[in-house]
Amino acid sequence: MDRSPVAEWLETDGLGGFASGAAGLIRTRRYHALLLAAADPPGRRYVLVNGLEVLVATPAGMVPLSSHVYAPQDRALPSVVHPDGMRFIKRFDPEPWPTWQFVLPDGTAIEQSIAAAHGRPIVTIAWRLLAPRPRVWLSVRPLLSGRDLHALHHENPAFRFDEERIGQAVVWRPYPGVPAIGAFANGDYTREPLWYRNFLYEEERARGLDHLEDLAAPGRFTFPLSRGTATLIFSADTPGLAGDRETPALAAAGPLAALRGLRSRERRRRARFASRLHRSADAYLVRRGKGISVIAGYPWFSDWGRDTFIALRGLCLATGRLDEARSILLTWAAFQRDGLLPNRFPENPREHETQASVDAPLWFIVAAHDWLQAMRAARRRVARTDEGTLQSAIETILTAYLDGTHHGIHCDTDGLLAAGVPGQALTWMDARVQSIAVTPRIGKPVEIQALWINALRIASGELGTRIEATLARARDAFARRFWNEAGGCLHDVVDVDHETGRDDATFRPNQILAVGGLPFAALEGPRARAVVEAVESRLLTPRGLRTLDPADPAYRPRYTGGPEARDRAYHQGTAWPWLLGPFVEAWVRVHGDGVEVRREARRRFLEPLAQHLEEGGLEHLPEIADGAPPHTPRGCPFQAWSVGEALRLSQVVLAEPRRR
Repeated sequence: MDRSPVAEWLETDGLGGFASGAAGLIRTRRYHALLLAAADPPGRRYVLVNGLEVLVATPAGMVPLSSHVYAPQDRALPSVVHPDGMRFIKRFDPEPWPTWQFVLPDGTAIEQSIAAAHGRPIVTIAWRLLAPRPRVWLSVRPLLSGRDLHALHHENPAFRFDEERIGQAVVWRPYPGVPAIGAFANGDYTREPLWYRNFLYEEERARGLDHLEDLAAPGRFTFPLSRGTATLIFSADTPGLAGDRETPALAAAGPLAALRGLRSRERRRRARFASRLHRSADAYLVRRGKGISVIAGYPWFSDWGRDTFIALRGLCLATGRLDEARSILLTWAAFQRDGLLPNRFPENPREHETQASVDAPLWFIVAAHDWLQAMRAARRRVARTDEGTLQSAIETILTAYLDGTHHGIHCDTDGLLAAGVPGQALTWMDARVQSIAVTPRIGKPVEIQALWINALRIASGELGTRIEATLARARDAFARRFWNEAGGCLHDVVDVDHETGRDDATFRPNQILAVGGLPFAALEGPRARAVVEAVESRLLTPRGLRTLDPADPAYRPRYTGGPEARDRAYHQGTAWPWLLGPFVEAWVRVHGDGVEVRREARRRFLEPLAQHLEEGGLEHLPEIADGAPPHTPRGCPFQAWSVGEALRLSQVVLAEPRRR
């Protein structure tokens, strides 16, 4: 096979739903599924069709195309792979969608492909013979659950095996309140209800989580593969989205015609993107109500505020998608309360977000500023109502921060922004273990000051002398308070725990945002160059910046183990690809930002990162990686701000001036 069988593929529908799995077709995560749909986009996501049991009958015998891992009855014994169709995979290619080629022992060659339809909760699967063969039959048994995407499913008497028929469509309604599953096939369906028990998910077990699942198999489809392409289309009917329209519409078209129509439209849509990274960026833009939001990462994140505003500059502004950027900003502006924005939208809209963030509102101001600048550069008019909405949100945020708002967030007398209370982690380093912050960073964190200074400068021409006076004090205090002369770098936090003069000199990557990654540098000159050189020598990896100096006793080189071990390593050495954006921009700034400087930066930093598009989450970049070699990708395999910052580097920071 051309790629590692553990590499992961992703198909998204633009609504928050997706199909995902491993190139080797063994499901290793609870999130690997063929049809995972959002009942209230992008929230309330349900795993509907987890996988398939696929068998091929030829004159030479029965051969599997699917593979599953099961836990044995005796837990002392090793896991069991059954069936073992993975060994017949000769080629896997993610272009233009995930496609496998199987060669069976008798020489029969079969292609299997999976593609999602954009804007509709539909996934198409097709099988075809690559060369004519007589008497070849295909048997496909869908494996269903109908569970929350974060949960696991177990055998129970409440599951509804009975199907409904709508023309050629078979419809299952697994549980009340769960989207119905429509299946459209050009083969025959036979009802054969079975439970498949004890599927074992290796990635979940490695992460110290529950990892066994039972799935329901209501029946099987059979196809005469020798006569032509076998087609199976799954759709989710959700009252809040399609109003049960998908099933009858697809049933009326006929499976093969529906497959051709859906894939033809999808092929044309994908061909419009300038590069595969541009196309990958599109996967994170999802519908939220009448607007647009950004999924922070697949397969398990929802839309997060901080991630959205950091990622937006690459996903949208660097790619010219200014209308989508506008919609995202206006969508989030509506959720501003007391100067704060939600750190994330909960998966279930009935739940309430409790985790706070000091930097999400400041990143919002930066993103809004960059969007307005991009609109002017494109010579596009900004509607007065849009500009008014954004300016009002910015003014409300800054006024709240100046006067003081929740969680100890307030402007101190020196003009710097203080934040934090015990039990909370308000910065992007927000991991907690047993409700205790691993890196609380209470006081005045360095990147928060860089964001604060940028926000004040952005608003200084609009909000009057109070802002300008605060900006002047903040810049002066930053220069005096944060420089660590002994270390030749910046302190990570000053006035720790709100104690004046108590500084934290822990060497972390947050200081790089004082030099790059934001519209205006808070630190310039020889000190800025010293920071960049120190960060490069102590924190840089091919996959991003480490979150802690390896020389620090608290450094954790690998993000492995159970939830507590991983949370303790999350910001204590783990490398983050998104931080490469601010670092490279800082590196370019301190080296003069000429054409040759940009070319060198592209060769040294961006091209090595791009090589990792073939690993982990194919065509994407991961959330994190181990701080220690070989810097194994970890965490979420498909991450919005990792992709966004790579695009911002490629299209903006390292772009060469156009010739006139």
